[in-house]
Amino acid sequence: MQDIVRPINECRVCGHNDWLDVVSFGSTPLAGNLLGTEDDPRDETLFPLDVGVCRKCWLMTLRHVIEPNALFGHYRYVASDAGSIIQHMRQLVELCIRWVGLTDRDLVVEFGSNTGAHLELFQQAGMRVVGVDPARNLADIANDRGVKTIPAGFTTEVGQEIATGHGPARLVFGRQCFAHIHDIHEVLDGVSALLAPDGLFFVEVPYLAELLANNQFDTIFHEHLSYFSLGALCRLFESHGLRVVDVHTVDVHGGSIVVFAAPAAAGYEVRPAVAEMLAEERSQGIAEESTYQKFAERTERVRAQIRELVRSLVAEGKTVAGYGAPTKGSALLAACGLGHQEIRFCSDTTALKQGKLLPGSRVPIWSPEQASDHVPDYYLLLAWNYASEIINKEKSFLEGGGRFIVPIPEPRVISAESAW
Repeated sequence: MQDIVRPINECRVCGHNDWLDVVSFGSTPLAGNLLGTEDDPRDETLFPLDVGVCRKCWLMTLRHVIEPNALFGHYRYVASDAGSIIQHMRQLVELCIRWVGLTDRDLVVEFGSNTGAHLELFQQAGMRVVGVDPARNLADIANDRGVKTIPAGFTTEVGQEIATGHGPARLVFGRQCFAHIHDIHEVLDGVSALLAPDGLFFVEVPYLAELLANNQFDTIFHEHLSYFSLGALCRLFESHGLRVVDVHTVDVHGGSIVVFAAPAAAGYEVRPAVAEMLAEERSQGIAEESTYQKFAERTERVRAQIRELVRSLVAEGKTVAGYGAPTKGSALLAACGLGHQEIRFCSDTTALKQGKLLPGSRVPIWSPEQASDHVPDYYLLLAWNYASEIINKEKSFLEGGGRFIVPIPEPRVISAESAW
C-alpha cells in the first residue's frame, strides 16, 4: 500500500508546507477503476481522499498521491464525442492558429492526448502532430486513427526526444490532464525542452473558482490532484520562464479555464483578461481561509440533500438510475453513500464501460439500448456538466413522465413542465 499511495507535505507549486484542511471524504476506491461483475468487492483497495489548500499560493490539492500507473496504466476515460466538446475543440484549434500564426507543417504536441481526437483536428488543418499519453490502450486507438502517439508520461526526456526527432514545437498543450499530474515541474521542464522560442503553451484545467462557487465536490477524486486558480498557475509558470499572456473561461467540465503562456522573451502581448481574472479572484476570496471553510460546509449539506432525496424516492417505490457513468459520477455516489440498492443502473454510451460495475457502489453500467428496456422513474444526472444537451436530447423521457435529478450545485428535479 505504501508503494502506491503517499502523503503530500510540500506544495507542488510553491514548495511550502503550510496547509489548511478543507474537506475529507474518508477512504474510497479509485473512482475510475471500474469492476468486472466477477470481481469480489472485498478486494477493492480504499485510498484516503483528503483535500487541503496551501496558505502560500492557494493551490487546492489532494493531500495524498496515488502511483500514476495505478490510475492511468489502462484508462477508460475516452474524450467525449458530445457535440459541445467537438465544437469546443474546433474553436481552440482556430484560436491557436490565430494566436501562434500556425502554418502548414508546424509541429503541435499534446500531452494527455487520449485517443487523439483534438490533435486530429490540427492534423486536418495541415499541422504535424505528436501525442503523448501514458495509457497504452488509448495511445493504440490514437495511432490506429493515424495520430502519432507515444505511450508514456510527458517528461523532460520525452520532450527532448520529440524535439530531436521532429524539431521544436510551435504549440504544446494539455487539455483536462494537467491537474492529474503530481510532478508538474517535470512536465514544464519538458515543455521548455520542446517549445520553439516563439511558441505558445496552454493548459485547460477545471477552474477552482467555479468548483468553490458551485459546490462541485464530485470533481474531487484521486485522479484530480490539483485544483488551480489563475494566480497559482501564474506563479508556477513564472518559475519556469513562462509568462501568462491570455486566459479564457470555457463552459466544459463544469467550468474551466484555458491559460496561454509563452517564453518571457517571445514578445507576446499580455491580454487584459489576465489582470481582470486575477482581480476577480481577489474579490472572490481565493486567498481567504473562510472561502474554503464555507465550501466545506456547503459540501456536507448538499451531500446529505442528494442522499436523502434519492433514498426517499426509492422508499416510495420509485426507480432511480444514473445517466452517464463518468468518473465524477462514481465520486458523487461514494460521497453521498449511495449504491446499487438505490441506483438500479447507469446508462452510458462508452463501450469500454458497458458491462462493468462502478467502484464501491457496484452499480452496473448498461448501454443506452439496454437501459431503454428498463426506463426508470428518475435519472440521477451524473454527467450534469452536459445537462442542457442531455435534457434536450431526452425530451421524450420527460414527456413520458420521467424526471431528471440534477445534483450540482444543489439537487433539483426536472420534469417536462419545469423550465431548465
